[in-house]
Amino acid sequence: MSIPTTVAEVIGKHVSFEVESIDRMYLNVYQPMLQRGGGVSVFFRQHRGEACATALVMSRMTRRFVQAIEKFSERHDVPIIPLGKGVRKEDVFHEHLQQFEDEQGVVMIGKAQEKATVYRTIKRRCAKTGKTYPWLMKSTAMVNHYYFYCVDKQFGPFFIKFCSYFPYNAKLCINGHEYAKRQLTNRGIGLEASDNAILYCDDVKALQRIADGLSAAKIDALLRRWLARLPHPFTPRDRRAGFLYQLSILQAEFALTQVLDRPLCGRIFFERVIRDNIDLGRPKNVQLIFDRRIQKNTPSRFRTRVMTQGVVPSLWVDYKSSTIKQYFKQQRAIRTETTVNNTRDFGMGRKIKNLTALRKMAFAANRRLLHVQQLDHDPTLGQDEFDELTQPTTVNGQRASGLKFGDPVVLAVLSALLIFRLLPRGFSNRDLRDHVAQLLVCPSDEFTLGRMSYHLRRLRLKGLITRISRTHRYEVTEDGLRAALLYTGSHSRVIRPLADALRHEHGLQQRLLQRIQPLVPTAAA
Repeated sequence: MSIPTTVAEVIGKHVSFEVESIDRMYLNVYQPMLQRGGGVSVFFRQHRGEACATALVMSRMTRRFVQAIEKFSERHDVPIIPLGKGVRKEDVFHEHLQQFEDEQGVVMIGKAQEKATVYRTIKRRCAKTGKTYPWLMKSTAMVNHYYFYCVDKQFGPFFIKFCSYFPYNAKLCINGHEYAKRQLTNRGIGLEASDNAILYCDDVKALQRIADGLSAAKIDALLRRWLARLPHPFTPRDRRAGFLYQLSILQAEFALTQVLDRPLCGRIFFERVIRDNIDLGRPKNVQLIFDRRIQKNTPSRFRTRVMTQGVVPSLWVDYKSSTIKQYFKQQRAIRTETTVNNTRDFGMGRKIKNLTALRKMAFAANRRLLHVQQLDHDPTLGQDEFDELTQPTTVNGQRASGLKFGDPVVLAVLSALLIFRLLPRGFSNRDLRDHVAQLLVCPSDEFTLGRMSYHLRRLRLKGLITRISRTHRYEVTEDGLRAALLYTGSHSRVIRPLADALRHEHGLQQRLLQRIQPLVPTAAA
């Protein structure tokens, strides 16, 4: 078996199987009406008949909820374990999970003090009458949270974390890979699982169908199923009145796992990627990967980070509050993973109904990153294609001049094309002209509209760009991307370093001649 030398060869020839799947999802569980002071007032005054919403009536609800949790613990013989500061909650859960033998149920209840958003009542004084009155306000406080670590027969391990104080917001954490493992096991399909990944499966197509089937409706059904079993802070009457929990996306990870035929391929992949793609975090590259336009006022730190854990490197590219990362999973698989911490970074709402659109965007970002890395390492053209680019050609009776290799204007035009490769709306004459003028360090008015039209016509006839139907905008083709990477990559990695080396060598020779010339006897002497 040959040893791969490029990223393109690793991805193209040494991937045993791959799967796209939701990884970890962290969801808000909340009651929309109770996130505003007006809704809280309606709940206590109109629904429950209280005189007003005060800390006293809220504390009564809290006591009943905590008592229900303690009774649940005694009745089902589930331990309540304090989770102090610095304790890894997952480690404690996995210790108890190893001793859990039932198909599904509550494994343990963790208790931890954490900061939460709560409602308080303060006294205000009326300026006219001088009398005091209670005023409801949002605040933060350190309160007890209860982690219900459970196992579901469809989803596998997960947890629900309840705040013990009004409005009793909660968090739901699931894992898409655990869901897939449980579904494969239920269907009798053989698999090899390791940590948070599936490294082998007897039916890869079935695995991908299962991963694609993890929908917003199934996640919502999981929540409803377990809210009916666990202690609930709101009474059945409250729920019948419409005070129901809803789901929104707090954090979601979307992973593409590519299992390799041997570990050496993964090490070669990351050596090449980290060496040649350290600039992926620059804004012009980030906008290509995430398919989002980046302006001067876009709030974010655009950067690439190389992280090391032990001796295993990983590549991180940041966009606003979201991240796309690559790392070597269990020395067996390349994991490319987009982590969305704020759905509004991509123009989407937080509600769980947006999961389908968010999944599509994130998986496309993973594929774009890999596609750019592959082409960047293997943009080569055949001799015939190269000759067609560099020599004049005639297409449908129209003559197109050649793209002279090494010409500064040609390099500037092809470099600018890379910026627009993945933008859905393509680019216009003006868009390209502004970037080319910047690369040539000349005013935009010097690089005229007609001059840019000449280059656009040449690029179109040679198949490097295509016009978007019924518009005056263009998009870059696969041939155009490959040609641009070949021209710009060869110039930056071969021509320019070689020229610098030759100039350096020539300078050394000149200085050496200047030093030894006085020592050489002249003909007259």
